[in-house]
Amino acid sequence: MAKTICLPKKKQLNQDFKHQGLVRLQTSLAANRITAIKANRITALMLVEQLSAGSQEVKAVAARELRLMAKTGKENRSFIAEGGAIPALYRLFRSTNPVAQENALTAILNISIHDENKRKIMEENGCLELIVYVLRYGLTTEVRENAAATLSSLSAIHDFKKMIVDEHGVVAALADLLMQGSPRGKKDAVMALFNLSTHPESWSQMLNMGAVSALARALRDEIVAEEAAGALTLLMRHHILAQTIASEDTAITNLVGLMKRGTPKAKENAIAALQEMCRRG
Repeated sequence: MAKTICLPKKKQLNQDFKHQGLVRLQTSLAANRITAIKANRITALMLVEQLSAGSQEVKAVAARELRLMAKTGKENRSFIAEGGAIPALYRLFRSTNPVAQENALTAILNISIHDENKRKIMEENGCLELIVYVLRYGLTTEVRENAAATLSSLSAIHDFKKMIVDEHGVVAALADLLMQGSPRGKKDAVMALFNLSTHPESWSQMLNMGAVSALARALRDEIVAEEAAGALTLLMRHHILAQTIASEDTAITNLVGLMKRGTPKAKENAIAALQEMCRRG
């Protein structure tokens, strides 16, 4: 008697083919990604070499390419830092070429997005000093704003807040940018000042270098009022600062106005600031 042969159903065959195709696609994509990562590592090392030993024109181009590479991808940021780019980049911070200076500084900003690189930047002798130099004396508005953004990124780590706030000229320069910068520059400056305000030993520098007055005046600017109120709340935990802020022209009026008309977070910060002011007498 002939045996009956059961053939797979057409639907099952289609599913099997689709599964096999998906597996092959995933394998191919994984292989392509590994290849791309290896290529990026080699490219990063080549650019760092050009940045270290090339002519000024070659260094400017290499800084631009590293800036673009560091803009995307955690792996890229790691490769660039591990390849020795940080000291080579910050040497361009004193460049008289505004494009080279901006590309080098912005490359450091992009590298700093990866938290492990923040420590590498801060531990590099002279790097913080030169970031502050660019903040104060940078050749373009954009590079000064990017220096503030870099300090905002680095100051997100508690261990670095005191080092930054103690760096000569940094607080005064951030306060000046908060008052006179573009909307983006003001935002970068206020975020850096907010981060620094969270350190309990920052208050004297914030007071003496004009940051407290700048933050109080920034309450009138809806672009930065929310963060300014938050920073003032932190600073007013110190009695002398609560007195100073209360004595600022229109500070209380601006906080009350922010409490009424600000964003939900701005209202919350304004209420907290007023509460802290009352608590300190």
